[in-house]
Amino acid sequence: MIKSRLKRILKSDGFVRVVGINRVADPWFTELAGKLGFDVVWFDMEHRAYGYDRIDGLSLACRATGIDLMVRIRKNGYTSAMRALEFGANGVMVPHCQNADEARQWVQWTKFPPLGNRGFDGAGADGDYALADPVPYLEDRNQETFLVVQIEDRYAVENAEAIAAVEGVDLLFVGPADLSIDYGVPMQREHPLVQDALDKVARAAARSRKWWGTVTNTPSEAQRELARGARMITCADDHFLLVKGLQDAQRQFEHVRIP
Repeated sequence: MIKSRLKRILKSDGFVRVVGINRVADPWFTELAGKLGFDVVWFDMEHRAYGYDRIDGLSLACRATGIDLMVRIRKNGYTSAMRALEFGANGVMVPHCQNADEARQWVQWTKFPPLGNRGFDGAGADGDYALADPVPYLEDRNQETFLVVQIEDRYAVENAEAIAAVEGVDLLFVGPADLSIDYGVPMQREHPLVQDALDKVARAAARSRKWWGTVTNTPSEAQRELARGARMITCADDHFLLVKGLQDAQRQFEHVRIP
């Protein structure tokens, strides 16, 4: 059965490096990320048009290279989380989690009893296509899959301690862009309101002995958030890598002329 690289690293007091792959959603590119040594691929279904069938190929590439697949799901109910896990995701990320009651609902949908109420199938990638012994499978999945809830609203920051205290929530992840918008300071990550919110989430996670992370766009941002206690940082995103590459090529060749 699939083992989580994220959980192994975090339980060893390390931190995980995430790369966003949601434009070049082909297995070879995900496999490349694994070969390069990243820890987690973040596949975004909240803002992209992909169907659940895309998860199969990406999860296979992750298993081939020992990297974890985290799927940011669409918030449309039980099947959105359960299908991602059955198709091979190591964990799911829930956008805009507002309070502890909502967090508990996602625990119910992602964990098997006694922690949650996820339905049993066992024939998916996470159950070795029914080759896994079903009883150990139940315990293994509760231990090896992870649930990430995003703190992206001021209301969620106010409820961060209660959210972090929910059993079955593994990691809190701050979305600084949406958070800054909700605070009325769009895209001002350095604004005191946003920085104070990051501190509040960090303290809430520490009190409940939970991990937390956030978007980091530069190595210096990553270093600062690690010092604040974060254990999940983002290193790259394929969309912005493509855009930057095209911009660089355009600048390099814009002055080429026929002699």
